[in-house]
Amino acid sequence: MSENASELADLIENTADRLMQARHGIAKRIIGQDEVVELSLVALLCGGHALLVGAPGLAKTRLVDTLGTVFGMDTNRVQFTPDLMPADIIGSEVLETAADGSRAFRFVKGPVFSQLLMADEINRASPRTQSALLQAMQERQVSIAGQEYDLPAPFHVLATQNPIEQEGTYPLPEAQLDRFILQIDVGYPDRDTERDILLATTGATDALAEQVFTPEQLMAAQDAVRRMPVGEAVVEAILDLVRMARPEDDTAPDFVRDAVSWGPGPRAAQAFMLATRARALVQGRFAPSVDDVLALAHPVLIHRMALGFAARARGEDLTGLIGRLADMAGGREAAA
Repeated sequence: MSENASELADLIENTADRLMQARHGIAKRIIGQDEVVELSLVALLCGGHALLVGAPGLAKTRLVDTLGTVFGMDTNRVQFTPDLMPADIIGSEVLETAADGSRAFRFVKGPVFSQLLMADEINRASPRTQSALLQAMQERQVSIAGQEYDLPAPFHVLATQNPIEQEGTYPLPEAQLDRFILQIDVGYPDRDTERDILLATTGATDALAEQVFTPEQLMAAQDAVRRMPVGEAVVEAILDLVRMARPEDDTAPDFVRDAVSWGPGPRAAQAFMLATRARALVQGRFAPSVDDVLALAHPVLIHRMALGFAARARGEDLTGLIGRLADMAGGREAAA
């Protein structure tokens, strides 16, 4: 084993141990949501942003707050409301008068200037305000009055969203949805888990999260993810899955052509390449497998596809469609 390979192996092993410690700490505050926690860690290890979707009261905000503590990141929270303005997120210029009477504009930074931005109930704000995050999420900087300002490193947006059918919500623009590396669906707990939640959260004390990573250690882990080897079978599975999800592609099955209005772009394949590595790291493995691709099909693709009107009228849904695509991709790899 070369020196570089040995160094990477040691980094992966040490990071995996630290991630296990982090998961144990998070589990004290977020009970029974192991998959949600795992996917959130995957998103952070990818250096990306995540959209947590679920009904109110499912500990989405609590999870984001806990992740900020565990990773030692400077965290800001913005409560998205219908009257929120873009300047409330990115900041604005104010006119100041100096002691000598001269006047000049000074930029006052908004809450986006943090390492972890909690965008709470992001779909409560208007599309105009939602779009204020487009540049920040993609380029890690914002532009105000022709001047560019870099955001801190690392920079992550973890947004929570209520189900789109609820009153008082606005759909997120497709361009912004594509900037979230994963959509994480947060479901209701089962009966036993809900019993544990009741006992753990209604007593005199509440479990506290402890810092496990520093921001610098998180960035080192993100570098390790990008350096992890990826086998050819994993690459082919990613390409099969993404291209079959596009209705105009020659490899798309008939049920995709009939139901899907538009499919995932190249950013979905990039998300797969990073997320499969990150998932392997979270689980203590040194390289991803095809199983990682199939397990991540729903969180990577669900917000990057749309059903046509006829498919919605027939009662079809993207969850079932993506499941069929994953089965087909898995079958292709097994046959190969």
